[in-house]
This record gives sequence, structure tokens and C-alpha cells, in this order.
Amino acid sequence: MTPVLFLQMRSPTSVFELVTSGTLPTHIVLGVLGVASLSSLYLIMSRWRLFGRVRNQANAFIDRIERAPDLGEAYRAILTLPGSPYGRVFEQGMNFFNELRPHSTAPDGADRGLSLTQLEALRLILDKAEGEELDELGSGLQWLAITGSVSPLLGLMGTVIGITNVFLGITDAGGSSIMAVAPGVGEALITTVAGLAVAIPAVIAYNYFAAQLEMVRGELEGFSVEFVGTLAREGRV
Repeated sequence: MTPVLFLQMRSPTSVFELVTSGTLPTHIVLGVLGVASLSSLYLIMSRWRLFGRVRNQANAFIDRIERAPDLGEAYRAILTLPGSPYGRVFEQGMNFFNELRPHSTAPDGADRGLSLTQLEALRLILDKAEGEELDELGSGLQWLAITGSVSPLLGLMGTVIGITNVFLGITDAGGSSIMAVAPGVGEALITTVAGLAVAIPAVIAYNYFAAQLEMVRGELEGFSVEFVGTLAREGRV
């Protein structure tokens, strides 16, 4: 097939015709961008629901913590709530603390207090629990970042290939009118538009969810500090 065959013989009257009558490279690029768009949309919807649920869980968790008179009562109250990042971090911290001092949460418990080594170990457990929860919340966000950065380049590549085919066709034909060239140029530009259409929502969603993730990180870190501080106020460290 010579390059001249890439030129449109009849001017398309719509964007749909530009796409359906396009060349194989254009279809391949648009197909890849379509898959990327659907994947990004699924991730955006799932992360949106997840972060909304986490916000509700955070409010319920804080409400239970504030109403509890001490850590022991807070621990029992948190166990009645549905699982959440905040509750799981708290549970791991309390479970580790109880393993170090089995009687420390009993009303008449003896041998209270943690050594500096044990306190440092508790902080490491809290940090590990925070990291696991943040990794779970942040899963998939890297795909949004990749889609946002690669889609415009993929669209541009499709445009360059299309423009190259147009000029090769003009060279092979020895000349061409604007009516013959315009459809090929329009087809080439479709991939750039498609690339931007896929990238823009992905970039917006990535930055929004990254900000939400940082907010959760700050809340978890603040809770861990408050957890250790409460242990100190209750004479457990």
C-alpha cells in the first residue's frame, strides 16, 4: 500500500467519520487511549467511594475516642465499629501494648509502664500499621499518574504518524489540494484531542486523591502521637 492511499477520497462530515475512516495507527492509538480512559474512570469512582467512606469512619472513630474515659474503654468501643484505617491502627497499638503489659488495662492492674525500648517498639508498630493503611488507600493512584503523563504523549505520537502519512501521500501524488489534505490532518489531530481528554481527568483526580491521602496520613500520625501521649497521661509509660 502506497502512502497516497492514506489520503481521504471523500471529506468526512463528522468526528465519528474521521475516526471510523481513519488509518490503522489512529485506531490503535485511540484503542489504547480508550482502555486507559475506562481504567482511569473505574479507579476514580472506586477511590472516590473509598475516601468518602474513610471520612465517615474517621468521624465515627473520633466520636468514640472522645467519649471514652480511658484507653481501655476506648478500645472496647472501637471494637464495635466497622473496620477502618484508624480503628486498625488503634487496635494494633493496643494489642501490642497489652502483650507487653497484660494487666495494664485492668482496673487493678499492676506493673504499669513501658520501658524506653518498649515505647520505641510501640512507635514502630504504629508506624508500620500507618504505612500499611496508607499503602492500601493509595493503591491505584500511580496508574492515574501514569495515565495523566503518558496519554498526551501517546496522542501526540498518533498525530505525528498521521501528519507524516499525509505528507508522504502528498509527495507521492506530486501535489494536493486543501480538500484532500484537510481530512488527513483532521484525523491526525483526533489522537491529540483524545490524549488530552484522557489525561486531564486523570491528573485532576490524582492530585485530589493525593491530597486526601496526605490528610489521612496527617490524621494517623497525629493519632499515634496522641495515643502515646494518652498512655503517658494515664501513667502507662
